[in-house]
Amino acid sequence: MNLLFVASEAHPYSKTGGLADVVGALARSLSKQGHRVGVFTPFYKSVRQKHPEIEPIEWFFDVPLGSGRGKGRLWAYDESPGLTFYFLEEREGAFERDGFYQEKGIDYQDNARRFIFFSKCAAHFARYAGWKPDLIHAHDWQAGLVPLFISDQKRQGVWDDAPPTLFTIHNLAYQGNFPTYDYELTNLSWDYFSVEGGVEFFGSMSCMKSGIVYSDAITTVSPNYAKEILDREMGCGMDGALRARRHVLTGILNGVDYSEWNTESNPFLKSSFSAFDLFGKNSAKRQLQSELGLPEESDIPLFATITRIVDQKGVDLLIETLKTILQRGADLQFCLLGSGAMDLERALEDLQDAYPDQVAARIGFDLGLSHRIEAGSDFYLMPSRFEPCGLNQLYSLRYGSIPIVHGIGGLQDSVIGPSENLADCNGFKFNEFIPSALAEQIENAMAVYTKPHLMKHLRENGMKADFSWNRSSAEYLDLYLKLLQRPH
Repeated sequence: MNLLFVASEAHPYSKTGGLADVVGALARSLSKQGHRVGVFTPFYKSVRQKHPEIEPIEWFFDVPLGSGRGKGRLWAYDESPGLTFYFLEEREGAFERDGFYQEKGIDYQDNARRFIFFSKCAAHFARYAGWKPDLIHAHDWQAGLVPLFISDQKRQGVWDDAPPTLFTIHNLAYQGNFPTYDYELTNLSWDYFSVEGGVEFFGSMSCMKSGIVYSDAITTVSPNYAKEILDREMGCGMDGALRARRHVLTGILNGVDYSEWNTESNPFLKSSFSAFDLFGKNSAKRQLQSELGLPEESDIPLFATITRIVDQKGVDLLIETLKTILQRGADLQFCLLGSGAMDLERALEDLQDAYPDQVAARIGFDLGLSHRIEAGSDFYLMPSRFEPCGLNQLYSLRYGSIPIVHGIGGLQDSVIGPSENLADCNGFKFNEFIPSALAEQIENAMAVYTKPHLMKHLRENGMKADFSWNRSSAEYLDLYLKLLQRPH
């Protein structure tokens, strides 16, 4: 198959979160299986600076944007046979900025124009690319208008053989909603701007809703999240539109790139280990404790979190729970790596100051340290309020750091708690989003830590589990084939 991905991020070129990891890893997995994959993505300032291997090609864009025009050029890099990354340059510098979507927590005011232009160019490229994509896979709100632009051209009879479109929702909470006047930049009929037309969302233009309504099929990044977003509580206002299209909605759990996230040939780790030889896990723990300035005590359980420090990730719940447990004299250590909301960052630093021998908070991000935390910790805390899929619990499973999670979204799909099946158990789950429920599972984990045979059992179950992209890409391929067989 010839497959075109349209996404605002793609690892390792551009990344703010899991979207980039998924796009890059899935594209590579499919290309290795013999499919031709193109990834269409913005040519951000940081990409231009860090990747001199990307070169301009003879492909130019001049598209209408309301009463004006948007002009751009395409750059490309053939990463491997069958895999090409296409980078869109906007001639007026729309992507030539320090951030992708915002700076200092403030969204760019022209994001509607930037990503309408991006989506128009992607649809144009899909139509005229010499290698003719069989299917277009658009990701998240930044590419949500692509299915609409393609559908409109089919409706007008100017692109009768347009390929089917698949739209993946990575996080429904981020929707790309803009004022009504920005809709003029699409140059589409106002017939689309209504509740029935698919673009209008409580008086705004919604890129996310456009993708939901006009794609031929929809996926989310875990089976459980696909169910959750059909309900009002988790549907972020889109539940009605999603229920109307539930017959084409599928949940596919994200995969992990084990060539990067592994414990045996990892440049960031001094000690190697595996499910069949856990000796190096103990060494990794001592090394991590030393790096973080914590006492090197092997008989104390080390809990860890690597996260964006925001409410969605349950960091407020985590801080409140840890305060209570530590005040009661719990014999544990905790480390965190991440950045985000300043008030939560300060609260974590205050916790570290109050318990310097038990808490280590590192504000910022360090890729090498993230690997060492996964490898050196005994338990991984992930108390997210909501979590479409989550990747860190999958990394922690492979690294023998037993996850403790809120049983929602992809966390529910990937972590098996003792109450479900002790034989297959690989972690702990709590269902009520309250401090006492999280505290109970932390205490349960501490009890298991005193029983080496149980620790070994849970670690081995997690490390032997297959959450590779080979499994996930097979599910996507099956869906692609079904789409190609449907009449459009």
